[in-house]
This record gives sequence, C-alpha cells and structure tokens, in this order.
Amino acid sequence: MAKSAPLADRSPPGDDALTQPRRWLVLASYALVVGVSQLLWLNFAPLLSMIEARYHVSELAASSLLLVFPLLYVVFSLPAGALTDARGYRFTVGIGAAAMVLFAALRIYDSYFLVLLAAQVGLAVAQPFVLNPISKLVGDWFSEQQGAIATGLGTMGMFVGMAAAMASTPAMVSAWGLRATMGAFAGLTALVALAFALFVHPNPRRPAPATTSHEPHLRVLLRDRELRLLCVLSGLGLGVFNGLTTWLEPMVAPHGIDAEHAGLLGGMLILAGIVGSVVVPALSDATRRRKPFLVVCAAVALVSIHPLCTSHRFALALAMAAVHGFFFMPAFALLLEMSSNIAGAAAAGAATSLLLLAGNGGAVLVIVAMPLVKGGGTDFGRAVLLLVGLLAATTLLAFRAPETFGRRAQIPA
Repeated sequence: MAKSAPLADRSPPGDDALTQPRRWLVLASYALVVGVSQLLWLNFAPLLSMIEARYHVSELAASSLLLVFPLLYVVFSLPAGALTDARGYRFTVGIGAAAMVLFAALRIYDSYFLVLLAAQVGLAVAQPFVLNPISKLVGDWFSEQQGAIATGLGTMGMFVGMAAAMASTPAMVSAWGLRATMGAFAGLTALVALAFALFVHPNPRRPAPATTSHEPHLRVLLRDRELRLLCVLSGLGLGVFNGLTTWLEPMVAPHGIDAEHAGLLGGMLILAGIVGSVVVPALSDATRRRKPFLVVCAAVALVSIHPLCTSHRFALALAMAAVHGFFFMPAFALLLEMSSNIAGAAAAGAATSLLLLAGNGGAVLVIVAMPLVKGGGTDFGRAVLLLVGLLAATTLLAFRAPETFGRRAQIPA
C-alpha cells in the first residue's frame, strides 16, 4: 500500500485530555446502553417454550424472535459504520437508543405474536447503531495505553446484558406476567437512553477527526490484508461463541447434564467472560502487546471447548466453562482495538462495522451448520468437532495476526 499522510492517531493534544474522570462516566453510560441492547435481544431465549404454547407457533417461529438479530446485523452493520464516521458516535448511538426505547415499548402490547416479532425486528435494526461506534468512542476519550481495557469494559456491558436476560426474565415473567415484564424492561431502556443523552458527549479537548466519505474508507479497508485477517478471526470467533451458546443445552444433554445444569454452564461461561474482559485487556495494555494475548485466548479456547461440551462430570464441565469464558470472550475486545489501531480515528466506524459484519455472518452460518452437521438423533458429537476445527483454525490464524500496538493509522487521509 502506498505511503501517505496518516489519519489522526490517538495521541492526545495534552495529557489532561485523558485524565478527566468524566471519561469513565462516558464509558459507563455507553456500556449500559450496550448491555440493555443485549438484554432486549435475549429476553425471549429462556421463554421459547412459553412463547410456542402461548401463541401457538412453531419452534422455528418462536426462535425467530432471536435469530432476526444476527441476520439484520449483517444488513445494517455497514450503514451503522458509515453513520458513525459521518456524524460521530453520539449521534449514531443516540439513534439506536431512541429506536430501542420505541420498540421496547411496543413489546408491551403482547396480545399478538406478530407484534412481538415486529418489535424484535426494530430492536435488531437498532443494535448495530449501538454496538458499532465503540471503537470511535474509546479512541476519543482514551489513550492507546488504555484502549484495550476501555474496549473490554465496553464489551463487558454486552456480557452483563446477556447474563441479566437469561437470569432475570423467567423469574420476572413468573412473578409479574409477560406484559408487566416487558413494561419494566421498556422503562429501563428509557432510563438508560436518557443517561446516555445526558452524559455522553465528544471529548472537548480532542480535535475531531476529519469527516470524509465512508466509501473510500471501505475500499481501502477491504484491500488491507491485515484487517481482512481480523475479520476472518471475528467470523470464526463469534461463530463459535454463538453456536456454543445457542446449542449448549442439547449438546450436553446426552452426557447426563440436564437443562438446569446447562443453564449454570451458560451462566458460568458469561460470568467468567465478564471477569476476563477486564483482566485480559488490562494485561494487554500493561505489556503494550495485543497479538500474544489474542493467541493465548484462542489456544485456551481450543483446549477447553471439547471437555466443556462432552464431559459426563458436571464439575469438570463447569470448570471448563469458566476457563473458556475467561479467555475466549476477551478476544473480541482485542480484535476491536486492533482493528481501530490499523484503521485510525477517522475510519474506526468503518473498521468496526466490517469486523461485526463478519462476526455476525459467522454466527448465522455456524448456528445453522451445527444441527445440519450433527445429522439425525440427539448426539452433537460431530457438531462439537466442527467447533473444535473452527477454533483450531482461529488459533493458527491468530499467529499470523499483526501486532498493532503503537501503530499509526494505515488508512490514507
């Protein structure tokens, strides 16, 4: 690629621009919006049997309340990145948060399944507008030395939202009923969106990167071999994660682990991921290295996936879920930070949108492929081997990933 003047990097105009306590309030407000977006997505995951019985719909129709999210993410990821680069992260997340409030409120009218499905479609469209601006926000408020931990804390909001959805929704529906539960989540969404509007603004002490057309960014990014490699890693990683979490219960059932204990495995996976999303990026920042941690995350995930899915001993499976979640889930934050290092401030939205587009495309493919690979019967053995193979490819490719810490933007201005 021809050398040219780089875009604005993440070096601040002055150290005081990055020592403001306000940056943590900005990040926390954003993480809350991200968490609620995941909460609204997975509200119905533990309720699918109830949805089938209440609305007299098939298993496939009920699961569409969840599947529309990765499907529509593939469609709207690039427009969300374009809007982020053109109008900034506050405007883009604000649009997504406003849509979340509207469609979360629509779910209160629970008399018809199609109304719930329409609301989930609206929330699915909003999700990339909430998630894609993360690299832009982190680059505005945090130095590169704090980039991975800031991104990790932001993505931690995703995992907290997932865990909250799985843990709280069934109990709330049992105690209050579906309509009141949807009302409570709509109220929470409105409060979080208001907090974002009040507390999140561009950093006044950092000059805004030049706004340019999104199309040239995409063309140059797609020609960058290093970024294409990160996109492949994102597709493999998010594909494995979504395949594992979607089919965990039927995968472990033939090995004597019932639905209740499978839920505990899923909870441990996410809880360990929350802790890992703080610890691993913090170590990456402290050592000023990205690639070694990405390799370790992939390698440990490869070693732990098979015993997690096939062990007849619940204690061993639980331990493997903790190990797998702690190491594998922080890899997403590392990939986001690495893509931002390569693309630079002005193209961060485009880079993140490509990374998440690849990730959600991989999620759709793996979720669909796993039951096809396993064939008839209840044994998911061949599907587990598919996950092992994908993680082996991920580990090998991680060794070829670039070390991006300290690199100035590669996308020409």
